[in-house]
Amino acid sequence: MTIRVLVADDHAAIRAGLCLILDGADGIEVVAEAGDGAAAVRKARALRPDLVLMDVRMPDVDGIEATRQLVADGTCPVLVLTTFDMDEYVYGALRAGAAGFLLKSVDSARLIESIRLVAAGDGVIEPSVTRRLIRAFAESAPAPVEPPPGLDRLTDRERDVLVCLGEGLSNHQIGRKLGIGEATVKTHVSRVLTKLDLRSRVQAAVLAQEAGVV
Repeated sequence: MTIRVLVADDHAAIRAGLCLILDGADGIEVVAEAGDGAAAVRKARALRPDLVLMDVRMPDVDGIEATRQLVADGTCPVLVLTTFDMDEYVYGALRAGAAGFLLKSVDSARLIESIRLVAAGDGVIEPSVTRRLIRAFAESAPAPVEPPPGLDRLTDRERDVLVCLGEGLSNHQIGRKLGIGEATVKTHVSRVLTKLDLRSRVQAAVLAQEAGVV
């Protein structure tokens, strides 16, 4: 099946470059472009793409607010693309429910792979970059006074999965570490998100760091 992508970035040259890369990849089609968050939300709701590749800093409605709106109404997952590797905007995007994020320095192969992962329901949490950022943002965020609601409802196996999410592991890596199949991992991840009232595995990773379970 073709993965339909909406590219949102306020720089026309960057949008053009991203579209060129994605349209040249097998099984990926850019269905629309947007120059700001409001346009991204409007077009995504109309076209229902498989995911939005979202810049963080855009005029009027920024990428964080656009992500929050699209995730809240279940329009589609959002993969955030940012220039900043240590920036509060990225933490805000994760809290808003982004399925993951990449730096704009990412190479074409990794970008395409990440889009396919997110479209398949996985998250993009790169051990070399994203895990470091999640930890930094979790440390900078206010510590919860008490454990997050729902944490005590997790089974031992679900807690194991939550720890793995906090470590930035993919479904495949979690399966190898815990000795279970990827389908079983997906089931556990889904249950973890439901019990903790979260919208994405990246939010679960942030919560794992904040709650000190990693």
